[in-house]
Amino acid sequence: MSAEIENNPGLSDHGADPNLLGWKLLAAKLITEPQLKEALERQKAKGGRLGENLNELGFLTLDRFNRFLKKHPDAPKTVEETGLELSFLAELILKHILFLAEFKFGDIAERVKLPVGVVDPVVEFLRQNKFVEIKGASQFLRSAYRLALTDQGRKRAAELLEICGYVGPTPVPLEDYRKMTVGQTVKNVNVTQETLNQAFSNLVVNERTMKRLGPAIISGKSIFLYGPPGNGKSAFAEAIGKTLTETVYIPHAILVGGEIIRVFDPVNHIPAEPEVDKGVVDQRWVLIKRPVVVTGGELTLKSLDLEFDSISKFYLAPLQMKANNGLFIIDDFGRQPIEPKMLLNRWVVPLERKIDFMTLHTGMKFEIPFDELIIFCTNIEPKTLMDEAFLRRIRYKIHIGHPTEEEFQAIFMRVCEDKGVPFDKEVFDHLWEKCYRKFGVTPNACHPRDLIEFTIDDSRYYRHKARLTKEGIIEAWNNYFVEK
Repeated sequence: MSAEIENNPGLSDHGADPNLLGWKLLAAKLITEPQLKEALERQKAKGGRLGENLNELGFLTLDRFNRFLKKHPDAPKTVEETGLELSFLAELILKHILFLAEFKFGDIAERVKLPVGVVDPVVEFLRQNKFVEIKGASQFLRSAYRLALTDQGRKRAAELLEICGYVGPTPVPLEDYRKMTVGQTVKNVNVTQETLNQAFSNLVVNERTMKRLGPAIISGKSIFLYGPPGNGKSAFAEAIGKTLTETVYIPHAILVGGEIIRVFDPVNHIPAEPEVDKGVVDQRWVLIKRPVVVTGGELTLKSLDLEFDSISKFYLAPLQMKANNGLFIIDDFGRQPIEPKMLLNRWVVPLERKIDFMTLHTGMKFEIPFDELIIFCTNIEPKTLMDEAFLRRIRYKIHIGHPTEEEFQAIFMRVCEDKGVPFDKEVFDHLWEKCYRKFGVTPNACHPRDLIEFTIDDSRYYRHKARLTKEGIIEAWNNYFVEK
C-alpha cells in the first residue's frame, strides 16, 4: 500500500483509524489499490464517505460495503475463545444446573448460549470435582448422557447464588463489547432522502427543516430540538428513530472485574431476524434493531450510572449504555428533578470524546464507548438551560416552531384521515376565522388531534358517525381552551 494512501485521512468513513478501513478493504480483496486511490481523489473533490464514493464509481456497492463493515460475532469453539476463565464458566453452569433435576449437554448449552463443544469440558471439570454425576444415557453417545448435581454440587451452587444471583446467558468480556460497539458505530447509518421522507411521512414538516435533519442524523452528533410546546418535538425525535433501520449486535451481559452487567433489555431492545446461520454466530450476542431509548422528566444522574441490585448482586446497564449504536432521546429537557447544568456537565466528556466511565461498587473504574445519537427536546429557551460553551458542544440546533395556516390545515387533514373523520373545508375555515383569528390564538401542531378527539368522543356518546360540524368544532374549542 502506498504512503499516499496510508497517510490519507479520507480512509476513515466513520471516525476510526485513518489507515484501518482502506487496509481492510484491500486485504479482503473487495477493491484494488488504484480503485481506492480514485475513490479518495473523488472524496477529496466532492466530499461524502469512502463507501459512497466507491459505490458512485462502480467499484463496490453500498450493500456489499455495509455488509463488510458489519461482522457477526463468531461462535467460540473452545473455552479460551470465550475470553472467560474455566472457573467462571463452571460456576455459572453450576447455578443453572441447580434448577434442573437432570440435564444433558444440550440443555446447558441452550441456557448459557454456548456451543456444546465449549460446555462439554466445563461439565467434565464439574464431574471431576464431584459436583455433577452421570445418571445414565439413552445411547452410547456422550451427548446423550443424563447428568445431575451431587449433594456437594447442590451445596456449592446455593453458595454461588448467594454471592451472585445472575443465572442467564454467558457474559462477554468488556474488550469484546468495546470492539463490537465501535465496529457498528451509529455513524455508519445509511440515511437517504428517501428513508428520511418515509420516516416523516405521517408528519407535516417544512422543507427547510427536512434539509437540516438528514445531515444532522448521519453526523452521529448531538441534536437539540427546541421550540414552543405542542408542536411535535417528541414526534420528530421518534421519527428520527425510524430512520435507523439497520441492525446491530449487543451482548446479553458483559463481565468486568469479575462483576456481571446485564445489557440486553427487552423494553428498549427489539430483536431482529437472524441474518446468518445460528450455528456460526456467538449466541451470547443478540441481533437487534438499532436501539431507541427514550427518557423524560424522570431522568436523574443516578439513572446514568450502573445500577447494582443488592438482592441479585449483579448490575443493570445505565440508559446511555443501552442506547449505544442507536438513539438516546432526552425529552422534556429542563424538567428533570436536577439542575440542567448538572445533567449537562455529566455529558461533557462523553459528547467530546465518545467514551463514558463507569464505576463498580468495588471502586473499579472502566471505560465504555459512548456511541449514540443524542437528541435533547425542550420547550424552554436554550440559553436559560446552558451556556454558550455547552451549546457549542451540541452540533445541531433545530427550532420546531408553530405551524403556518397552510401547515395547520395539512395537519388537520392528516389527523382527519388517520382518525377516520371526513375533512370538511367549510368547517375548518369556520374554526380558523371564528376562533384562531378572532381570539388571536397561535396554532399548535397538536391542536388538530385534540380537537378532533372531542368530536370522536361526542359521536361515541350520541352513537352517530364521527363528522365535522360548525357547532361541534366550536364546542370542542370551548372544551379545550380556558376562557376563549
